[in-house]
Amino acid sequence: MSLRIPLSKRVLTGVCASVAAAGLLATVSTTTADAGTTSDAGTTSATTKAALPDHALVGYLHSSFANGSGYTKMADVPDSWDIIDLAFGEPTSTTSGDIRFSLCPQSECPNVESEDEFKAAIKAKQAAGKKVLISIGGQNGQVQLTTTAARDKFVESVGAIIDKYGLDGLDIDFEGHSLSLDDGDTDFKNPKTPAIVNLIAAVKSLKAKYGSDFVLTMAPETFFVQLGYQFYGSGASGGQDPRAGAYLPVIHALRDDLTLLHVQDYNSGPIMGLDNQFHTMGNADFHVAMTDMLLSGFPVAGNADNVFPALDPSQVAIGLPASPNAGNGHTTPGDVTKALNCLTKKSDCGGYEPHGSWPALRGLMAWSINWDGFNGGEFSKNFDTYYGR
Repeated sequence: MSLRIPLSKRVLTGVCASVAAAGLLATVSTTTADAGTTSDAGTTSATTKAALPDHALVGYLHSSFANGSGYTKMADVPDSWDIIDLAFGEPTSTTSGDIRFSLCPQSECPNVESEDEFKAAIKAKQAAGKKVLISIGGQNGQVQLTTTAARDKFVESVGAIIDKYGLDGLDIDFEGHSLSLDDGDTDFKNPKTPAIVNLIAAVKSLKAKYGSDFVLTMAPETFFVQLGYQFYGSGASGGQDPRAGAYLPVIHALRDDLTLLHVQDYNSGPIMGLDNQFHTMGNADFHVAMTDMLLSGFPVAGNADNVFPALDPSQVAIGLPASPNAGNGHTTPGDVTKALNCLTKKSDCGGYEPHGSWPALRGLMAWSINWDGFNGGEFSKNFDTYYGR
């Protein structure tokens, strides 16, 4: 059995650490354009958020492969999980846009349920108020919609998966080299890169097809979001990693359709926060600093005239590994609680002081449901205890 741990069971080949920590390029201005000091900055017209609990727990379910945590049947997913992401739908080739999903082969997962049992269990979860999504990508599922043909095939094939299993929506977990910005594409509000433009169009098409109840979530890595505070694409003069901040135009263009953004606060190099200090993963300060950027907004590539606007707190969850086995940057339950206290109550803060407090912060995401079960449910139990569920 091969140990396959997507959602970046790697450290971005050290790029984030080498680019950010070494300071190879000009450092960002210390001006943060006030970075949004109100406690509930940001608005959204997304209608799906009302269908979720005020505080939701998101988890990935290893449905299509086996790994060291073991296979968990859909029917056996604990009630704690409000959004269940099926990991993963993957393309037939990097640029085909043709996404496929199937249950784990019995040779890998001896206890895998039948297709009919799987579908019935999904319906039962939905009847209990849960949302079940297809997650596209992961570590091994590189997706580059470089052509309009790939865009259209993506819409068709993802729609077919949603229809086959009666799913509630889509999670975009593009990692690695799926998203990068072409040279000269420097404005996140007006992207020009075909792979970015086509992805935005494809998701909008799916949203239009399924309507306002369509649940849309994203799970980018910090390299593709918060690193954009320092670096965006290859930069005005070239030479930077073109993947830096590459999720920002996608998030921005889809913010009115976005149900939840849960950045992976793990498998990350040091990232500069709005205090212009580098923060390292695995502790409360890291989660506070990374989440503060999403809820306060930040100037992209240090340009105070080009600010990524704050998201609504109900659109944001914190992404973490569910156990030490699940990924680098595991955070203890005590530090998870400290991060939640600091962000929602502005109490229990450590070295990083956020720009506001956001009681409506939606919740947490974990990689993964399987790894949490392997670890005795520590992650989900801590969440339920915190919110009195």
